[in-house]
Amino acid sequence: MAFGWPLLADSASGLAHSKDAPWLFAALLPLLLAVVVATIADTGLDAKAIAMLGVLAAAGAALRPLGAGTAGIEPMFFLMVLAGRVLGPGFGFVLGSVAMFASALLTGGVGPWMPFQMLTMGWVSMGAGLLPGPDRLRGRRELAVLAVYGALAAVLYGLVMNLQGWPYLAGMASGVSFVPGDPLQENLARYLTYCLATSLGWDVPRALVTVILTVTLGSTVLRALRRATRRAAFDTPVSFASPAPPP
Repeated sequence: MAFGWPLLADSASGLAHSKDAPWLFAALLPLLLAVVVATIADTGLDAKAIAMLGVLAAAGAALRPLGAGTAGIEPMFFLMVLAGRVLGPGFGFVLGSVAMFASALLTGGVGPWMPFQMLTMGWVSMGAGLLPGPDRLRGRRELAVLAVYGALAAVLYGLVMNLQGWPYLAGMASGVSFVPGDPLQENLARYLTYCLATSLGWDVPRALVTVILTVTLGSTVLRALRRATRRAAFDTPVSFASPAPPP
């Protein structure tokens, strides 16, 4: 609803995301905290998992300025997909949102679009955690699944984020501009035309960069992430064995 309500709003509503974005951001913060608490309660994760989440969020925030979105060169997506795969959907959602928030502070990209970016990147990482076979799928098959998912997620990220700004862009050709009050199907047709004419030039390179990094670096990064989670013993209950009786 945060993304799509302008398509359903009356032509005289006069609302804009500059007014509803702070409310979405305020709703996201307790939502992220609730997801963390629920994940900890469900899986037994502890403070070490929170530390791991912070390190990955910082790494994702540091990766984003490397491409600065130029021509779709955004290596951040590659890390968010792989980390979401290892950490699972709950922590993946939190990781994507927090990493996008941190990167916005780092790059000065704070604005009405930020909570929408947080939500969408959270979906990207969460989707990776929901992919099948987290415990049994390994090797090239897993990389192939992650590469395909990363490509689709990179394109869908752009399509979803376009809904955040497209209804408020003025001065465009009538065939691609949003018309308040028009039937939903007509505005959706203009929206798809707008995406094909503008953002696809960024979305497709973003997908290609994600695929290339996943295929070339995915095995190494996945092993490192899984080794870190095993050493932290996130899911291993602590037990104390009785000492052996003397002979």
